[in-house]
Amino acid sequence: MGRFHGKRFPGESDEYRAARDELLAAEIDLRARIEALAALRRQLPQGGMLKRDYVFTEGNIDSSGNETIRQTKFSQLFEAGKNELILYSFMYAASADKPCPMCTALLDGLNGNAPHVADRVNFAVVAKAPILKILQWAQERGWKNLRFLSSEKNSYNSDYFAENSKSRQLPAINVFRKRGDDIYHFYNTELLYAPSAEGQDTRHVDLIWPLWNLFDLTPTGRGADWYPKFSY
Repeated sequence: MGRFHGKRFPGESDEYRAARDELLAAEIDLRARIEALAALRRQLPQGGMLKRDYVFTEGNIDSSGNETIRQTKFSQLFEAGKNELILYSFMYAASADKPCPMCTALLDGLNGNAPHVADRVNFAVVAKAPILKILQWAQERGWKNLRFLSSEKNSYNSDYFAENSKSRQLPAINVFRKRGDDIYHFYNTELLYAPSAEGQDTRHVDLIWPLWNLFDLTPTGRGADWYPKFSY
């Protein structure tokens, strides 16, 4: 019998169970620390007021190929009764032929979860590319649940650090909160900008990215030279 429960898997040795119990203790500790971190995040004081009511371009392409394009203000992203907004910055530059493969892999997963997310909070994906390029890529990937916004004609990306001084796009997540008629910045995945240990990348969005978490369960882990591709 182990330290935490009475289950033993077929053929496992005492050595395995002892090592697994040590790992399980670390997993229990990590679970507690993840919740403690989330609690600290929830306790953040009020952030800065939204710099401006940015105007984004969004739209859709129907099954017949007809395009509908409209302008949407940042304040219009908040539905009635939902005062929280999550914006994922998709690395798709205005001049690029294709977007970032890593962002694409992440959005493949978020597309399935988007209806669940939208039931509680407002959620959208922002990219610098023209809206038709974004929508055409979304069609190719089968992304039917994600709301896309183009920031091609505003400074949202640079203002909220989803773009650097050389116009390189960055995969940031920003969270905003509406209080009355005012909108405030709440959180950014700032681990993206902090130094990272060798071989670890930034890991700023790992908790919402099932891909890497699945690999972490395997004997070989994430590997040293594998990255997502558009196709295999």
